[in-house]
Amino acid sequence: MKVYFYHTQNIQYCLRRMKDGEFPSHFLYGACHLPDNGIEVVYHRSPSHDLSRLRSALHTAWRVLTCREHIDAIYATHYKGLELLILLRALHLFNKPIVVWHHQPIVTPRSRLREWGGRLFYKGMDRLIFFSQKLVNDSLSSPKANPERMVVGHWGADLDFYDRILEKIQSQTTDKETSNIDSFTFIATGKEQRDQKTLIEAFNHTGRSLNLYIGINPNPSIPNPNLDAVNSLNPAVNINVKKICGLLPYEIALDVARASCVAICCKHTRYTAGLTTVVEALALGLPMICSRNPQIPVDFDNEGCGIAVDYGDVEGWQRAIDYLATHPDEAQTMGKKGRKIAERKFNDRQCAKEIAEVLRGVCRK
Repeated sequence: MKVYFYHTQNIQYCLRRMKDGEFPSHFLYGACHLPDNGIEVVYHRSPSHDLSRLRSALHTAWRVLTCREHIDAIYATHYKGLELLILLRALHLFNKPIVVWHHQPIVTPRSRLREWGGRLFYKGMDRLIFFSQKLVNDSLSSPKANPERMVVGHWGADLDFYDRILEKIQSQTTDKETSNIDSFTFIATGKEQRDQKTLIEAFNHTGRSLNLYIGINPNPSIPNPNLDAVNSLNPAVNINVKKICGLLPYEIALDVARASCVAICCKHTRYTAGLTTVVEALALGLPMICSRNPQIPVDFDNEGCGIAVDYGDVEGWQRAIDYLATHPDEAQTMGKKGRKIAERKFNDRQCAKEIAEVLRGVCRK
């Protein structure tokens, strides 16, 4: 069996960095481990420059329809850029099953025309994979949602990658440096839907050490609203704002591994905002403080791997920060529990096994 793997990111760049040990495989959603499950993969080649949505859909369709290798199905991380093939599939003009990750709940728009078009569009996807059962449940209120085509996938981290990160950190840390560690440090990465106001207010009051990563644009002529917003909040001296540019999972993971706790403070959303940072923390065996997002498939309090705080609750964040900083042994235990969760459920190899079953299922029909 062979599948065509489509991704909105530059797959070849990811594969090159993976070969050098500087990129985790989970950003390719289990595709790297599909051969371990008896499924060969043809990787989509991204265009050399950014295209409009229409041109991107045309480029993807051309790549697939002119592919010289026999493929049995399409496996995609997103439907963006895949619209034309999905429409052809819905009209029975494309005979290969299409399996797509769905990042948000299916919704019903106000426009009847858009709803009619959406119902046709969703017929072109043979399976929709959701990151959590909550996303599935929220989708079922839409007439477009077909429960027979919806499954939950356990997207998780590349444990081998993070184990190498931990080994490198341990090899670089001497006994003298270990004995000099006199503070409990927090780190906040991620750039999607982050509630910097709540986070900074909480850390300003606690005085605890925080490394806060902010994504910026390298071009000085282009505004950096994220950085401007953070600076306007007047972060105290205990908050070290670090500016980053581009996708740097290896470099950031090295700093995350050195921290004592991961802070994931997000705004209210309908999807799993913060999940990438969550699975990274699980893999590194680090405790977390995370906004209570019901879409995220990890129950921090019940699983004992961290503390969940309500959206916008500055005082709740302060209490969680101070509690973990003054209970380092308990924080370490939380991290160990998180690592076990990653090994059991949220890892890239487990994800690949589940995806392989879904792909085989749609191809048997």
